[in-house]
Amino acid sequence: MAAARRQRVAAILPLLKRAYPQARCTLDHRTPLELLVATILSAQSTDQRVNIVTKDLFRKYRSARDYADVPQERLERDIHSTGFYRSKAKAIRAMAKALIEDHGGKVPDTMEELTSLSGVGRKTANVVLGNAFGKNVGVVVDTHVTRVARRLGLTRHTDPKKIEQDLMPIVPQEEWTLFSHLLIHLGRAICQARSPRCEQCPIQSHCPSAETFLRDRLKKQTVGTSRKP
Repeated sequence: MAAARRQRVAAILPLLKRAYPQARCTLDHRTPLELLVATILSAQSTDQRVNIVTKDLFRKYRSARDYADVPQERLERDIHSTGFYRSKAKAIRAMAKALIEDHGGKVPDTMEELTSLSGVGRKTANVVLGNAFGKNVGVVVDTHVTRVARRLGLTRHTDPKKIEQDLMPIVPQEEWTLFSHLLIHLGRAICQARSPRCEQCPIQSHCPSAETFLRDRLKKQTVGTSRKP
């Protein structure tokens, strides 16, 4: 079973790389701290919305000290449109204080140290490690990766931690960060939740779900045509 899934990954990786040569983290950032803040803000929000907010935010706050010292209410106003702004502001300020107290104001580059920070889970840590430090420690699993990986038959789980554990043994470690970006790009452009565009998918021939989607779509079209007077 694992061997078959590993072969499927080996087949789809070059196709996805060819389809999405510019696949990368879509959260705008220049430093590990900026990426860490942006990733915290991205929870229950879109990368596009976060990038709009951080364009001004990153001009105002340039260091962990800036985030640690800003009053809660002011930071809430600055990040309000990302949603859940109270909890996010609280997490960012607590994270910044921990960076100052425990890490000299710098973002650490290990999974253990990152996940000890307020508001930072494994997914956020994987984003920072893979994209700010170039370390493939794990696979980022968001809603797009969850959906696409399940449709590709690479996992049967819905829990991100279990999905990550399924993906890590079948994806080459040096590709872990890129693999997430590729699935996210595919999920946004083609393999959408409600109406996947299987006809346009660059890996359709390797997807066990594509035949079902296409058959169901053809059936609906046939039914619709037969009902016309």
